[in-house]
Amino acid sequence: MFIGSLGPWELAIIFLIVLILFGGKKLPGVARSIGSAITEFKKGISGASVSLDESEKQEKEDTKKKDK
Repeated sequence: MFIGSLGPWELAIIFLIVLILFGGKKLPGVARSIGSAITEFKKGISGASVSLDESEKQEKEDTKKKDK
């Protein structure tokens, strides 16, 4: 993943840039918003993956019924 290729110095520089852009008072709110966005994204991906698995399972069952 992309985050794995970033070292500690790169992360520190990114943190400093974010701190300069948003300021110390807004930083916790920004971090909270980013965290909740990532959580929602993961839930969406998980839901799509489950839905895809169910569709594949249903398609296989339909194919078996047609073969019989």
